[in-house]
Amino acid sequence: MSILSLGMLAAPASGKVRPIRTILLATDLTVASREATDRAIDLAGRLDARLLIVNVLEKRRLAGSGSHERVDQARAEREAHLVKVVRDARAAGVTAEFLVWEGDPGGSIAAAAEAEGADLVVVGTRGRSGAERMLLGSVSDHVVRHAGCPVLVVRPSTRHADGA
Repeated sequence: MSILSLGMLAAPASGKVRPIRTILLATDLTVASREATDRAIDLAGRLDARLLIVNVLEKRRLAGSGSHERVDQARAEREAHLVKVVRDARAAGVTAEFLVWEGDPGGSIAAAAEAEGADLVVVGTRGRSGAERMLLGSVSDHVVRHAGCPVLVVRPSTRHADGA
């Protein structure tokens, strides 16, 4: 599919074509999600779309990690990383902003996409095997099943998977 054809989406009920104006990038700020970040910035630039970068602060993971990190400290740390992503996007000529949601990652991303009127969600995946995905769950699978708009799932390339 070319970028030009990707720039327009058919609305299922009406059959009308609607442009992609808002791309929601869901990122956990890991090396594995860097490929999705690069792809979202590139698409937003090519389509002249607004980029909304969303990170989900999962309180239950903070509480269960054995650490005693305060939620406000975790939020501040994530916001500092998100500011860097916004700067990268703006350096590429893309209008960008970020949001930090609290809750379950899959549900929060789908809810953010709906609340913010996203036309496309871009999310990375770690490429877990079927058994591992079944045991641990998959945020990208949940988003694909529950988002009210198309979802682009980006697998990491070898250079990003290796931490480069």
